[in-house]
Amino acid sequence: MPAKAYSWAMQGLRPPSLASQLLQGSAFSTLQEQCAGEQISRAAGLTAQEGLEFPHLFNSQGSPLMSFAEQLTRLQVFLDADELHDEALDYVAAHGYLTALSICSESVPDREWIDALFAEEPHYADDTEREAIETTLLALKAHIARQLASDEEFELPCDLDLGEEPDDSDLRGWCIGFMEGVFLREAAWFETAEDEVSEMLLPIMVGSGLFDEQPEFEDIAKDANLMDDMIVQIPEALTALYLLCQAPDEKPAILKPRHH
Repeated sequence: MPAKAYSWAMQGLRPPSLASQLLQGSAFSTLQEQCAGEQISRAAGLTAQEGLEFPHLFNSQGSPLMSFAEQLTRLQVFLDADELHDEALDYVAAHGYLTALSICSESVPDREWIDALFAEEPHYADDTEREAIETTLLALKAHIARQLASDEEFELPCDLDLGEEPDDSDLRGWCIGFMEGVFLREAAWFETAEDEVSEMLLPIMVGSGLFDEQPEFEDIAKDANLMDDMIVQIPEALTALYLLCQAPDEKPAILKPRHH
């Protein structure tokens, strides 16, 4: 986990109100010029063709300045820079954060979630850079929403593996970013179908490591097979959460633990 982004988490801070909700009910019962651009396209879930076709930024004469894949490359460099606030989200965590915002039934104003993502105002070179970064964030959020609404399995910008050092893994960072998005509108996530939302959030909560000190999560963290079992369910859980929050009439089945 990048230390600059998650110092608060490493200090042992936990969101008790959410944790207490998720530890109730049936939650536990059912338990990266072209090469770089292509890499970031894949990281955002874009195919090579989509990276070319996605809307470009235009200059005042209407000529395209850069492709969406190139915009994402620039965004990643900006978000991963050490100059940002220690609690600002890096690129992978920001992807998780935007995914949660795209799922939440309550729309969060753009200004609010952008400010929260950075924790404090970044030192932009000028207004042009500010506009470019914020425009790309908005475009990425819109793309994520389209992915969630599609019939294809959602692709994360990282491997579904915490590795030997979970705190340093991209997946942990993505999951923490997602939970940051949940915390931004916590009440909205649980106002309806609380037990089902709690159940579907479990794989992401486990991946985040934010709740490992809770007894029930501690038990899961000690079981490597169960951890792996839950982690691989994240894409499925995201689709189920999207349907439940955005299309409640198409109520998804509760995720079941996979057995080896």
